[in-house]
Amino acid sequence: MMRHAILLPVALLAGTGIARQAPPTFQPTAAQTALQAKARAAGATALAATAAPGGGMILHGSVEGRRFVLTIPLNWTGETVLFGQGYALPGTPPTVPADPLGKDPGGGLFKHLYAQGIASGIAAVDKNGIATETATRNTMRLRALAAKLGAKRFYAVGGSMGGNIVLSLIENHPNAFSGAVAMCGVTQGWLTMFRQLADMRGAYDVLTAGTPYALPGGKDLTRSALPIVPPPGDPTSGEAFREAQKMKLLSPILALFLAAKANPQGSEARIIRQVAAIGGFAPDPAALGAPISSAALGMDDIRATMGGLPIGNRDTVYAPPEMDAVQAADFNRRMQRYDADPRAVAYARRWHEATGRFRIPLVTVHQTIDSLVPFAQTQGLGRITAAAGNSARLAQYAVPPTTIPLPGGLTGYTHCGFTPAQNIAAFDAMRSWVRTGRRPAADAVR
Repeated sequence: MMRHAILLPVALLAGTGIARQAPPTFQPTAAQTALQAKARAAGATALAATAAPGGGMILHGSVEGRRFVLTIPLNWTGETVLFGQGYALPGTPPTVPADPLGKDPGGGLFKHLYAQGIASGIAAVDKNGIATETATRNTMRLRALAAKLGAKRFYAVGGSMGGNIVLSLIENHPNAFSGAVAMCGVTQGWLTMFRQLADMRGAYDVLTAGTPYALPGGKDLTRSALPIVPPPGDPTSGEAFREAQKMKLLSPILALFLAAKANPQGSEARIIRQVAAIGGFAPDPAALGAPISSAALGMDDIRATMGGLPIGNRDTVYAPPEMDAVQAADFNRRMQRYDADPRAVAYARRWHEATGRFRIPLVTVHQTIDSLVPFAQTQGLGRITAAAGNSARLAQYAVPPTTIPLPGGLTGYTHCGFTPAQNIAAFDAMRSWVRTGRRPAADAVR
């Protein structure tokens, strides 16, 4: 939900990296000691509490072997936000932030919640990569624990993949939450997203073949192009190795854009327009680099998570712009064809595709141009919800895009590039809706 440096192609939400070590102990009040005792009685293990501002407490631990963090203000109202984290590359160790107030994973939201007397919690996923199912299950484990500590009303909040987690939570557990917010989320579902990522990678491979801009690694669109963990004997840390792999993929894409900047009427600029059109993204270095890199590094995890390939393009006829009939036919001949595994499609629909049949107020916010999760995702959710006859429970907001500087004098669109004011306004609009029953105004998030 915070502003991101999109040179990192799968940087979706902060809070999924390795957290700094928090102080091991503090002097709890009698009430905080009682909360820790309740947590242990409810089955929480490896508990460690640290001080939070104003006499509050940050509680770390595990529930059924899954790590969590709960931030509990001294004046806790009983309201609790459970937060869906964003995507992190497969191979990255699952974790939760040590201090969600010091390094706010909600782009200012966690500090705002704390000041309002609202607790917040994050459950770690079982593995990084595509993780909606494990995030849903682990968040519900944390919800059960928080309820035993005194939580009275729950809200689901998340961005990017966390937005998909929010939809999974409120649709699979319709009575568990009072309201929800999805920021820049994969709210329609992953099937459309996966197809766009694969199409974009495939179009890029076809159109840059034999040029200095070709991507490194394997060309099979149904597999990852590069490994994400160091090979045996390589002393490089996993984090450094993954960063290097990302840069291997981003470097030729940035070079393509630099060439197009130098000659806007040249072949490089045409390739950019064609790849962007095939994928449904903006012709922008971040909006090509982020999805292509995500596809090139994440496809093996998609297959492993879903039990096969959930997308197919066997009968698709691609129509790239600025091509005559002969060129288009050659493009379609060269584009790799693959088939969806029905078992993987069924899994995706079970865990990753919205039905629009949630029962609580849901607020979504999306930038009109986003470098990784297209604005079309929020439009798709709107159509699905309307088809389910449920539009009265959905309030959607479109906000302007933001950009960041990139190497070589380039600029690129952000992913989830919201201001703290936008993150806070979205939550406050939803909470007010829940408390008053009045739908938020059309300009509640700007």
